[in-house]
Parts: sequence; C-alpha cells; structure tokens
Amino acid sequence: MKNFLFLGIALILFSACSSKKSLISKTFDKQLSSTFYQNQFTGVLVIDAVTKDTLYNLNSHKYFIPASNTKIFTLFAALKTLPVEIPSLKYIERNDSIYFEGTGDPSFLHPYLKDSTALKFLQQHDNLVYSSGNFEDKKYGPGWAWDDYQWYYSPEKSNLPIHGNVVMTYRNEALQVSPTYFKDSVIQLTNKNNRNEFSNTFYYPSQSRDTLKTPFITSNFTTKSILENVLNKKIGMSTAMPSGKKRTLYGISSDSLYVRMMHESDNFIAEQLLLLAGSELKDTLNSELIRTHILKSELNDLKQTPRWVDGSGLSRYNLFTPQNMVSVLDKLHNQIPKKRLFAIFPAGGISGTLKNRFAGDGQPYIYAKSGSLSNNYCLSGYLLTTSGKTLIFSFMNNHYRQSTREERSKMEQMLKTLRDTY
Repeated sequence: MKNFLFLGIALILFSACSSKKSLISKTFDKQLSSTFYQNQFTGVLVIDAVTKDTLYNLNSHKYFIPASNTKIFTLFAALKTLPVEIPSLKYIERNDSIYFEGTGDPSFLHPYLKDSTALKFLQQHDNLVYSSGNFEDKKYGPGWAWDDYQWYYSPEKSNLPIHGNVVMTYRNEALQVSPTYFKDSVIQLTNKNNRNEFSNTFYYPSQSRDTLKTPFITSNFTTKSILENVLNKKIGMSTAMPSGKKRTLYGISSDSLYVRMMHESDNFIAEQLLLLAGSELKDTLNSELIRTHILKSELNDLKQTPRWVDGSGLSRYNLFTPQNMVSVLDKLHNQIPKKRLFAIFPAGGISGTLKNRFAGDGQPYIYAKSGSLSNNYCLSGYLLTTSGKTLIFSFMNNHYRQSTREERSKMEQMLKTLRDTY
C-alpha cells in the first residue's frame, strides 16, 4: 500500500513539474518567435540548480559576444587561484635595500578601494628598488577599441597599478588632481578629448564641476615617479629581482575586489585579477597564462570551447555560449556558499548595475551579471522562484537594432514568468 502511495505522489509531482515546464516553454516560444526578435541573435538556457533539469533551451550551443558576462569566467578563475587576501607586493631584502615588484594588485591607492597596505610597507623602508621586469602582457586587450584610451572604463594594464591607473580631476574651490604627480599635466581648457592620445596631458573645462576619471599612459618610469611623489623619497629601478626566495605582502580581502568587479562591472579590476591569478601560477604577469590554465584544467569539460581573450569583456573577440555561462555558474553554485556567492553578484533592484533593474517584490529574485556593448545585451546568473527553487540562467542577445531598454524589458517579462511559474 505504501509503495502505491509513494508512486502516486511521485506521479503527481512529475505531472505538476511537466505542466510548469510546458507553460514556461509556451510562454518563451511565443515571446522569442515574435517580430521583436526576428532580426537579432538570441540564446537562452535555464536549468534547475538542484535537479539540473533543463527548463528552456534555445541556441544555447551557439557562440555569442558576451560583453561583461566575461567577468563570470574571470571571477571563476580568481576564486580558483587567489588566496583570501590579495598578494599586494613581492619583495626581497638584500643588504640594506628592499627590492619589490608588483603583482598586478589593482587596489593600491585605488580611489574607491583605498588600500594602503603596500604604501605603509614602502613608507617603512629606505633604499627601495622597484623591479619592473615581471610584466609580460600588453597594456590593452586584443580587440579593444583604440579610441577608448581617454575613457574611465578602459585603463591600461600594468604590473604595479596606482590609483586605478586613472587621473581623477574635480573642482573643490581649487582644482583637485589625484595622483598629485599629474597636477601640472592638467590644462584647464575645454577640449573634445579628456587627454592627449600620445601623452599624459589632460584637459579639464575651466567652468566644470564634474569629476573626470581619465586613464593615464603607464610606463615603468611613470610608476616610479608617482611612487617617489607619494612617498617623498627616491626609488631605484631594476629590470629583475635578485635571486632568492621572494616574500609576499598581503593586502585587501579578495572578495572586496570581486564585489567591485561584479557590482560596478569594473573592467580594470577584471583585467588585473587575471594578471594576479597568473602570478600565482608563474613568476610573471600574463593574463593568457591563467586563461589557458583554467580552460585546460578546471573547465576542460565545457561542451563548447570558448574564445576567451580578456578579463573584462571589452573585446568583441570574446565568444561564449549560454551553455558555457550556465556551466560555470553551476560550478560556482556548487563550490561557493550561497550567501557569499550571492553577495558577490549584483542583486536585482538592490545593488550594482542591477540596482534599478529586475526588482523583486520586497526582496531580490535575481542575482546576475549583465553585459552590454552597442547592440549586445546579456544577462547570466541565478533566479529565486516564489516556490523556493534556485534556477541558473543565461540570456544572450546580439546584433539587435532596438534600444537596450526594450531588450531588458522583454527579458524581464520572461524572468518573471520563471519566478512565478516554476
């Protein structure tokens, strides 16, 4: 009798689940076959985080330009590689000198993170020698737009970034410039550009009250000069560290970088995190090293091999599938405690780039990373249903001509269907 009872309950549950999945499929099919979507490329994959059942699948095996959804892969690489505190500097003591090199840590005097661990360490020592030879990467990622050099979202990569590798200019009675090293390089003049393309000459309109954040051109000499200005002491230079075991100075918590990268979609932190992660594998800073390692070791089970060329998603060379995104999100969900994981992702209607979008009724139901370039909008992450289930999803939209606002609105309708139906 008990066996018949259990069988009956199982059949009822199966029937209810099948009915829900059928309703979701019908709703999604109707939406995605409308004229709104007929001239663009769209891929969707939704699975149950516990049972792994597929609730909806459209073109999930096809490649899309992910934009900042790329940061999900960068987050995975960093979580797999970096310790709980970020390696801030590596150094060796030789006689009466301290030789030090950067690890790629983006938090050093960052205008928002404001980590001063490395600064305090360097202030405590004289006879400092900056070693610059461990950077084996390029300042820009492949496929980045050349004319983005002056915009805050496209700073150059470097081995020892300072102040986020941007110059912050604003007016507080008098003109304020940070780092102060560049104070004499700012011209109070209205110009079509914020900076000269080939030199660290910056422009700030004389009547402006805005805060401008403009990337500066990095070089070993510039890094050394900014440090000398900050520390008020001379620093030597070397192309290589002395032989011997290096010591590591640890700074800000890793999660604080992950939250900033994901919530604000911070491209600079994303790029530097790959350099940091690479430095944990080898004694050089090279982002290709860590990307290759992660794809061959931790993600060798992906059904489609992505084309992963940078950490931020600025490059249109990146190609990922919705299956790629859901697979990595699933691994994160299995390996990271939910409270910590959801704190790293922006929450719909609450935080980060989703603060004014995808709001829930009293509490968030979406924890996800958005990604946008012109004519591309993607959203991948986690969805909490009203019945208490967790779903993992990836919506990827490429090459549309409508407004991104309309794309988000259509997507939100489908996300709410998932929330309220399953």
